[in-house]
Amino acid sequence: MWQSIAKQLSETLLFNFEIKEKLRVSGGDINECYMISDGEQRYFVKTNDRTFLPKFELEGESIKALRQSSTVFVPELVHVGQTKEASFLILNYLPTKPLDDAKNSFEFGKQLAQLHNWGEQKEYGFDQDNYIGETLQPNPWHKKWGRFFSEQRIGWQLQLVREKGVDLVDIADFTRLVHDRLAHHNPSPSLLHGDLWHGNVANSAFGPICYDPASYWGDRECDIAMTELFGGFQPEFYQGYESVSPLSFSYGERKDIYNLYHILNHYNQFGGHYLDEAQSLINKILSY
Repeated sequence: MWQSIAKQLSETLLFNFEIKEKLRVSGGDINECYMISDGEQRYFVKTNDRTFLPKFELEGESIKALRQSSTVFVPELVHVGQTKEASFLILNYLPTKPLDDAKNSFEFGKQLAQLHNWGEQKEYGFDQDNYIGETLQPNPWHKKWGRFFSEQRIGWQLQLVREKGVDLVDIADFTRLVHDRLAHHNPSPSLLHGDLWHGNVANSAFGPICYDPASYWGDRECDIAMTELFGGFQPEFYQGYESVSPLSFSYGERKDIYNLYHILNHYNQFGGHYLDEAQSLINKILSY
C-alpha cells in the first residue's frame, strides 16, 4: 500500500517522494491516520478501505471550498487516491495542539464569522451530496431554508433511525413541525464547516486551523450551535465571532433543532446513549 501511495504522491508533487518516516497519529474513530516524511517534506495521510474513496473525494471538495474563501485556515489538499488494498487522502502536515488559548480562540471566531459572510450563494445546499462522518448528507439545492433543513437534515436522519427499527417520533409530523418553526427564518446562505466540534479545530504554527469539514451552504447558526453541543470552545471564540457578525437574539429558539441533527447522526453512527439524548431533545422541541 505504502509503495503505491509514495508513487502517486511523487506523481502529484512532480518529484520522487520516498517514505523514510511513517508515524501513526490520532485522527478520529473512522480512519487510520499517519504522518509520512521523506526527511524534508511531511504529509498527513488518512487511509480506509477501498470503498471509502468517494467519501475522501467529497471531503476534498469541502476542503477546496473552504480554502477558496481565504477566511479560515484549512490544510491543503494534496491528493486523493486508491491502492489495491485501500483508499487514502493526503494533506499537508502541520503539528497542532488544542485550541484552548484566548488569543487564538478569538481569532478563530473572527475567521469563522468572515467565512459565514463570504460568498454570494442564493440557495441552500451544495453541488454534491457529501458525508458527515460515515453518514450520507444530502445537499440538493433549495430556495427555502426551512424546507431544506427539515427534509434533508432532520427528516433524513429520522428515516435512518427508523431503518434501524427505532421510532422516536412520527417522522412526517415532526418534519412538518421543524419546517414550520423555520418557515419565517431565511438567513443569507453561508458556507459552513458543517462538523464544527472542538476535535476538528486546533492551534498550529500559523494560528487556528480547522479540518474534517462536511460543508454546505446553510444557516451560519448551525456551525455555532454545534460548537455548543459538545463544548470545548473558549468564551473568547464567541466574542471574536460576535465582534464581526453578532448573532440574532432568536438564535436560541433554533439551536436545539440544529443540534438534533448531530445527535441523530451520532446515534446512527455509534448507537448507545445517543438514542436517549435524541429522544430527550425531540421531547424538548415538541414542548416549545
